[in-house]
Amino acid sequence: MQHEITRPIPLLDERGNLTEAGYAKRLLPVYDRARVRGGATRLKEWDYYLVMNDRFALALTIADNSYMGLDSISLLDFDEGWQVTRSPMRILPMGRTGLPAASDRGDVGVSGKGYGIFFRVSGEKRLLCAHMDKFQNGEALDVQIALTDAPEESMVICTPFHKPGHFYYNQKINCMRATGRVTLGERTYSFRPEHSFGTLDWGRGVWTYHNTWYWGSGSGLADGVPFGFNIGYGFGDTSAASENMLFYDGTAHKLSRVAFHIPRRGGRDDFMSPWTFTSDDGRFEMDFVPMLDRAACTSVGVIKSDQHQVFGRFTGRAVLDGGGVIELKDFMGFAEKVENKW
Repeated sequence: MQHEITRPIPLLDERGNLTEAGYAKRLLPVYDRARVRGGATRLKEWDYYLVMNDRFALALTIADNSYMGLDSISLLDFDEGWQVTRSPMRILPMGRTGLPAASDRGDVGVSGKGYGIFFRVSGEKRLLCAHMDKFQNGEALDVQIALTDAPEESMVICTPFHKPGHFYYNQKINCMRATGRVTLGERTYSFRPEHSFGTLDWGRGVWTYHNTWYWGSGSGLADGVPFGFNIGYGFGDTSAASENMLFYDGTAHKLSRVAFHIPRRGGRDDFMSPWTFTSDDGRFEMDFVPMLDRAACTSVGVIKSDQHQVFGRFTGRAVLDGGGVIELKDFMGFAEKVENKW
């Protein structure tokens, strides 16, 4: 079953539970922090942007996880096969970060010793700015990027957990055109709108303590037309809808269930060997060849995060709602597995 939410509604009722589980193609449910009832330390909010082309990528995160703030900058060079991630933490922000209640308006900025990250949403443009004094080998990093041409439709999902007051509200916007640059010391990485695209992962929710998620995404061109996909699963009650969706020329096409097949070796996930993806409706069948694993594992007391965000190339077929087939070959994207105890 894929239940679509088609009208504006309050996201939460008076008890902090979702008023309606399902998916939408726009940010129709209205998020109100005052209705959150799942516990002050369980609320987690973040804005995550990924800007990418075939040669390099940048990821920026501002997250307020109640008892811990996480501000992250990642730079990935696919040609040279390296990535650097720096993730300063803030203690007990408890919502004071001021992340907006909607994705289409509001500014947010954070700063700390030697760094700052700032997101501005102004009309049809999103401005991403960042600085870090000693990002790699003592060299400073600076970011100035604008995202434009957001598609009319996106992936929005309201997912309940099997615990009162716990939910996840998420929007993924694919295929935004990216213009700007990242400078690292004397090097410049330039993003040009004809081949660089941005993705937003906008998340608000009250989470349970231990969960694992699988997420994959790609944005680019298919025969000259903007095309992207969002796939994922692994947590919460997804009986009302999955988050799987295709995006073609600004229009969203809903998929059913997609499975990630990660190879294993020696009893463990082998993230750098080829993966496959299959769907129960036959509309997303892909091979995936990894190029770079942005891996990170943090464990402090009862808090743990084990992340593998694997970047690589997708080859296969995706079927639109009307039956049109999109053939992909070496289409750049990523797939990840993340386990959190938080």
